[in-house]
This record gives sequence, structure tokens and C-alpha cells, in this order.
Amino acid sequence: MTGVFLVACIVELLRRRKLKEKYAFLWVLTGLVIIPLGFFPSGLDNLARKVGVASGVSLILFLSVAFLFIVCLQLSNEVGHLEEESRTLSEEVALLRLDVQDLQGRLKETRELLPETDETAGRGAAGQGDRS
Repeated sequence: MTGVFLVACIVELLRRRKLKEKYAFLWVLTGLVIIPLGFFPSGLDNLARKVGVASGVSLILFLSVAFLFIVCLQLSNEVGHLEEESRTLSEEVALLRLDVQDLQGRLKETRELLPETDETAGRGAAGQGDRS
């Protein structure tokens, strides 16, 4: 019953776009493995004996820890990529801000150098659009 509930929750999270598809596959696969174990619990003990583990519970515990370890490694890898991307974007924003400040300074210098006449002083943003 737990496996069915898990798969139903995953489908609902996907439907609401709360879970990305790349993570959903792993969790659906986990749910699909849990479903038959719920209906045939003796199969777990048989599988445990075949792989040399004392009991099915010990096998589940080991596989759960291994699964969570792999998930943690994968998420740590993604966090590293996101930190690198964030740092790169921050540097690009800083460079763009410097460019904007430089352009604003040049524009201010240019405006100060131009003699202001009655014709150019009275023109606003609407008058500048007429030049094209």
C-alpha cells in the first residue's frame, strides 16, 4: 500500500509542477520497487538470502542508505553547479553595472560639453524621436 501511495504522491507533485521530471523518474522507480514488496513480503527474505544478507529488513536498510547516499551526491553535484552559475551571473551583472556607469558618465560629459541653445533646451524626449 505504501508503494501505491508513494507513486500517487509523485504523480500529483508532477501534475502540480512541484517536482521536476528528472527527479520524478527516480522516485517513481522507487515506488514501483516497493509495490511488489508490499504484496509479497516473503520475496524480500528470499532475495536477501540469495545475495547473502541475514534478513530482508537488513537488505532494505542497506539499500535505503545506499539510495539516500546516491541522492545526496547527486544533489550536492547540482548545488555545486548552481553556485558556479550564480557566481558567474553575479560577475556578469557587476561588469554590466560598470559599463552602465561608464556610459552614464560619458553621456553626462557629452551633455556638459554641448552648448545649450534655446532650440535644444526646449526639446524633451518627444522631440528627440522626430530626428529619425
